[in-house]
Amino acid sequence: MAQQQAQKAVATPAGYVPRLKAVYQKDVVRQMMERRGYRNAMAVPRLHKIVVNMGVGEANQNIKILDAAMDQLGAITGQKPVMRRARKSIANFKIREGMPIGCTVTLRGVRMYEFFDRLVTTALPRVRDFRGLPNRSFDGRGNYTLGLKDQLVFLEVNYAKVDKTHGMNITLVTTARTDEEAKDLLQLMGLPMRKD
Repeated sequence: MAQQQAQKAVATPAGYVPRLKAVYQKDVVRQMMERRGYRNAMAVPRLHKIVVNMGVGEANQNIKILDAAMDQLGAITGQKPVMRRARKSIANFKIREGMPIGCTVTLRGVRMYEFFDRLVTTALPRVRDFRGLPNRSFDGRGNYTLGLKDQLVFLEVNYAKVDKTHGMNITLVTTARTDEEAKDLLQLMGLPMRKD
């Protein structure tokens, strides 16, 4: 327990606040209270966690592809990914129960805000023919999921070590109760949405 706290203290300097968290506390809370009429700042929705999934279907033929994908996802998120295994066998896809098929990372706290900042400011503008994210990707409970076709839009990926491009799903989990509240929150935090 003490060792984990020491590692956290080394990982982030004391008093460090990510840029996007400072923007949320300074501007977004005030604007959301004006728009939605919240009486208390604690009632304003916030970003709870970010889950990044990378499916690697070809891992059943070559496990090295999954190892490379895990290394790249770790470089992108700054956190070691967890290997995901198949829950049941699917004959058409030649998948057996327990086979490794992907990897996932759940980001919270400082790493979550840093990743969201890099996603909004550097990764999404590098997507080819990007015209904004669709408004239909909310799940009805205030969570938003977006998909990227390749991992090369992130600057942390070393082009020389990429054998194959992999897509990824990024789920932004908020504490908002409705999709409209979550949409306002994410737009105020800088997520580029399409104009309807």
